[in-house]
Amino acid sequence: MRLLLALFLLCLSALPGRTEEVVLGLSTDKVAITTSFNGSEILIFGAIKRETPIKDEPLEIVITVAGPSDPVLVRRKAHRYGMWINTDAVMVDAAPSFYAVATTGPLRQVLSQTEDLRHKISIERAIRSVGAPDNIRDSARFTDALIRIRDDHGLYQELEGTVAFDQQTLFRTAIDMPADLTEGDYSTRIFLTRGGAVVSQYETVINVRKVGLERWLYVLSRQHAVLYGLLSLTIAIVAGWGASAGFSLLRNR
Repeated sequence: MRLLLALFLLCLSALPGRTEEVVLGLSTDKVAITTSFNGSEILIFGAIKRETPIKDEPLEIVITVAGPSDPVLVRRKAHRYGMWINTDAVMVDAAPSFYAVATTGPLRQVLSQTEDLRHKISIERAIRSVGAPDNIRDSARFTDALIRIRDDHGLYQELEGTVAFDQQTLFRTAIDMPADLTEGDYSTRIFLTRGGAVVSQYETVINVRKVGLERWLYVLSRQHAVLYGLLSLTIAIVAGWGASAGFSLLRNR
């Protein structure tokens, strides 16, 4: 047994170590959503730790930030009988509520298709859509429509060439996070690539949570739905009565 243990330790010591790896920093690892929240900018920065000299073939950096994933029903409208109505629908199995991918150069140059498929880095790969109803032959167009809509709202971002990489050692980029963020853990991944292949990766989490009045209302609506409904109704009645009384006062004057 001692001989086997000695041989095992000798084999471990002979294994090649990771010669390049990420040392990461974030401007913040928490985003607080308040009633006045109108978006946030996250600064992602770091350095490359090396055990060997810099190689001739340069490194590239790919950074992704992904919000919580949920199923999404995507509908298609058609002009029928003089009006637009919903005709077909496809359920996308899982789509991140927010997704940004930032790179040091064009994505297809710094990352191979094989590595993209393996790590699901591009926006298209980050969305999982397994199947569609038999009567729908162009299900990919529904996924494209979802990407286009969320891109228009700033929820999906492809930021090619926005990662600054100094001396093949220090890197930094900024990700704009819009006002309508979904609460949850936002997975942040950093990939080092060389020749399109991933040579190292690092992952951390940005925590996005409602705070203050927003948090109280969110918890109330989820855990005490009846009380939340009564409170909403009371506020609506008081607001309506107040507006009516104000208009009556102005009219009498």
